[in-house]
Amino acid sequence: MADKKLKETMQSIGVDAAIKYLDHNPEDNIPKLLDWMVRFDAMQKQKRDKDPFVITRESLSDKNGNWYKLATSLWSDIDPRVRRTLFRNFVVNATIVGYRQQNEAKDKFECNIPWAILMDPTSACNLNCIGCWAAEYEHNQNLSLETWDSIIRQGKAMGTYIYLYSGGEPMVRKADILKMCEAHQDCVFLAFTNGTLIDEAFADGMLKVRNFIPAISVEGFEKETDARRGEGTYRKAMQAMELLRRKKLPFGASCCYTSQNTDIIGSEAYIDDLISKGCKFAWFFTYIPVGVDAVPDLLASAQQREFMYHQLRAFRKTKPLFTMDFWNDGEFVGGCIAGGRAYLHINAAGDIEPCAFIHYSDSNIHEKTILEACQSPLFGMYQARQPFSENMLQPCPLLDNPESLADIIDLTQAKSTDMMHPEDVHELTKKCINAAENWAPAADRLWQCSRNCATHEVD
Repeated sequence: MADKKLKETMQSIGVDAAIKYLDHNPEDNIPKLLDWMVRFDAMQKQKRDKDPFVITRESLSDKNGNWYKLATSLWSDIDPRVRRTLFRNFVVNATIVGYRQQNEAKDKFECNIPWAILMDPTSACNLNCIGCWAAEYEHNQNLSLETWDSIIRQGKAMGTYIYLYSGGEPMVRKADILKMCEAHQDCVFLAFTNGTLIDEAFADGMLKVRNFIPAISVEGFEKETDARRGEGTYRKAMQAMELLRRKKLPFGASCCYTSQNTDIIGSEAYIDDLISKGCKFAWFFTYIPVGVDAVPDLLASAQQREFMYHQLRAFRKTKPLFTMDFWNDGEFVGGCIAGGRAYLHINAAGDIEPCAFIHYSDSNIHEKTILEACQSPLFGMYQARQPFSENMLQPCPLLDNPESLADIIDLTQAKSTDMMHPEDVHELTKKCINAAENWAPAADRLWQCSRNCATHEVD
């Protein structure tokens, strides 16, 4: 143990030195540092199919390339104090220290340990979006500051230093968000937010704590966003982006594609607009019909989902924007990441759920620890069955393999956690059967093509 901690200390010192070296002249020193890391890794004789340092160096070798532009923009566009804090918290705490702690906990307790924890500080929201489960709630729930703080402390004890917020609208409690950021300076915090509550005072608070990043939800341009979120929402979200950009604060976008807006969400014009607004990343989600008042007609078709698959892969080769599609990118993370495998979700009532889209639980934070929830029958069943398909383009136990979720809930007797209208799992999965069946042929074709291309690359 002492040797491991000494190694982590030395790695931490190395990260600090690297940050100072990059800050001095990022344009010249990014390639030099990567060259050194590749040579050092070769001296360590570490064997990998694809060395991550080599891949990173190759991606950043072209000074006219998109990844080089994105990397250097982190120095030109982001406040240096914020950049240093986030870089250190992510690389040292979440990756170096956290990775060791998580693996030790996995081995000791024989269960999944999350790399990140997503929680809902509140179920309240200032909007009433069509098809959103939060729009159903008449009586708002809130995590107390004590419970909120306890979740973070429990997580850090297991090696979890990444905390994400959803809701409801987490910015309804923006003062408390800043309190938690200040109390846990060793963590990285991110919120999925509609952006309408971000103001000058909050941006100044972000500059003070330096460890918070918003992902602002937009669903296309003004017409598409306001159609589901309400008139004026897009304009307010753009005002928030402009404010954050002016303050040199990092932010990204959260994009939900549906049957109504996929052609816009996946367009080059839309991606270029996000980049021009200052976004450094964009998370892409497909609509999931969760809740009794969900709108299944908003589910993207198989053709639309395949369109997004091809578009995002093409943009990654040309656009200075880090993107991730949480369904179509299953091949890069080994399938479903829920159930504590990489993350778990805690709602505003304290229910510990496998995923933000799986509103079933057999544990509550007011009755069990996070570790006990990871050892529960529900999370244990997730762990035993992951991946839910050998085809990593069908990762989800709800959208892609609905029979899997129904079986897990039946076997574990996990309860619906919907705060207004508990939803029978068979009624929920029934809404996804056609989508799963329609996607399966396309997923098989794309997966085979992906495997064949990977084989040719190795050859």
